[in-house]
Amino acid sequence: MTLKSLLLGATLTTGLMLSGCQSAYYSAWEKLGVEKRDIMVDRVENAKESQEEAQEQFSSALEEFSALMNFDGGELEDVYNDLNDEYQASKSAAEKVSSRINNVESVADALFDEWEDELESYQSASLRRESEAKLRETRTRYDSMLTAMRRAEDKMEPVLQALEDNVLYLKHNLNASAIGALQGELSQMQGDISSLIEDMNSAISESDAFIKSMK
Repeated sequence: MTLKSLLLGATLTTGLMLSGCQSAYYSAWEKLGVEKRDIMVDRVENAKESQEEAQEQFSSALEEFSALMNFDGGELEDVYNDLNDEYQASKSAAEKVSSRINNVESVADALFDEWEDELESYQSASLRRESEAKLRETRTRYDSMLTAMRRAEDKMEPVLQALEDNVLYLKHNLNASAIGALQGELSQMQGDISSLIEDMNSAISESDAFIKSMK
């Protein structure tokens, strides 16, 4: 965690973000020498981190579900509790990913609006053209990254729904026959989580490229 990350999580963030006053929020940080560009890079790094954590969590949930299929005796309620814990943790991880992607989009909108407005302030035509070209390039990279993030985000909901369905079924059918009824779900879940992780890897790569371009 960088010093800047710690700063962005301070009281100022809570107070101003809860008030919904975005312009005051960014102005306050600019007075401290932290520009929208810095905030954006930090938020992209945070979004990337949350996706990496989500990958691990969804993989863990899949392992727990796979272990359920191999149940050969013991307390089935304990198995249910473990699977429910994995579902709840996966749901929290997904919510964190979505929240951080939204934060990236929020600061990106503010940054690009400001950049666009400031183009009109140039007296030098050549410098204006250069800045305009850089803006287009940055927007293109950003759009590619955000698309990859949102694509991976969309893949989380079906996995969460499948996990919830299986947890609910097991909750009301705590017997060995319930395991057999869920056997057919494993292959689908393996495919869905594999696809999700693949898309998250693409989003993480896009994030790395974007961060590098901004530094």
